Parts: sequence; C-alpha cells; structure tokens
Amino acid sequence: MKKIAILFSGKGSNFAHIVNALHLKKVEVVVALTNNPDAEGIAVAQMHEIPLEIVDSKLYENREAFDTVIVERLLSYNPDLTVLAGFMRILTPVFTDTVKAVNLHPSLLPRHKGLDAIKKSFKDEFEVGGVSVHYVSSELDGGEIVLQKEILKEKLDFPAYDKKIRSLEKEALREAILQIVSENKGES
Repeated sequence: MKKIAILFSGKGSNFAHIVNALHLKKVEVVVALTNNPDAEGIAVAQMHEIPLEIVDSKLYENREAFDTVIVERLLSYNPDLTVLAGFMRILTPVFTDTVKAVNLHPSLLPRHKGLDAIKKSFKDEFEVGGVSVHYVSSELDGGEIVLQKEILKEKLDFPAYDKKIRSLEKEALREAILQIVSENKGES
C-alpha cells in the first residue's frame, strides 16, 4: 500500500475527506503535518490515530529554515507522495526540489494563482470554473497539472458556486491521489 503525507493549515476538511475515502483502503496516511498549532484539522489526525507533526511556521526566521524542518520531518516517514490540502504556505526549492508533492487549487490553472481563487474565478469572464490538482514546483501554483475538473457557472450565485467548488475539490483530490499512486505501482 502506497504511503502518503498530508499537509494542511486550517479546518482540514480535505484532509478528513482523504482519510475517510482512502486511508487504509487505497493508501496509508503515514503522517499529517500542519504549520498552524491551532488548526482544526489536528482533531482529524487525532481521531484517526494518524501521526501528527506540528511545525509552527511563525517560529522560523525565513521560509528556507521552515522548509528544511518540514522536509526532515516528512522524509522520516518515507511517503510515496505528499499532498497539500489547504496548506497555506509558499514553499521554497528546499521543499520543492526534494519532496514529490501535489497541491489542490480552487481554479482552473493557470487562471487565478494564489489567494482568493474561488472569488476571482467566479467573477471572471469564463463560462466555467473549476479546480486543479498539480505537482508542486518552485513557481506558485505553476507545476505540471495532474487533473482538472470543471463546473458551469451559469445560474449560480457566489455561495452556490463556492459550495460546488469545495465539493469538486474533494473529488479531484481523491482522483488525483489514486491516479498518481496507480501510475507509480512499480516504484518502491
């Protein structure tokens, strides 16, 4: 069974979905890591008895120092894939050159990189919005796309659009993880 690590910063709803849909069924979540000691997602790890690493990003003088600690912690669990599920940190090459990771982003990249992507995609001129799962690279939301899922914006107000995007995120993340681990079955 392939091993994955999950990084999150907040509520952990996508983390919880991965655990409920895939953990010990298709993959093993070997560690959950957060940069936020107050993240609600900590309870998800505790409830499912998943090893948890809390590395408070505010305690490090720069991003590289933080990323060095993150990489050390992750590598000690030897994951086949690291999944950023609401991990609100811009990662440096210290991380991106060492760790095989994917990120979930709530827009159809390359549109609307960075923060507030749901709002920006709702307001843009395109008929469809959606989500992307992409490999993490040193360019913010710029790595190779694993998959994208679209929805029509027609007749949706922002709350309905936001809700559909958040639901689509879970589906896309689950599918991307399964796609990647099945492609890499021969690797150890």
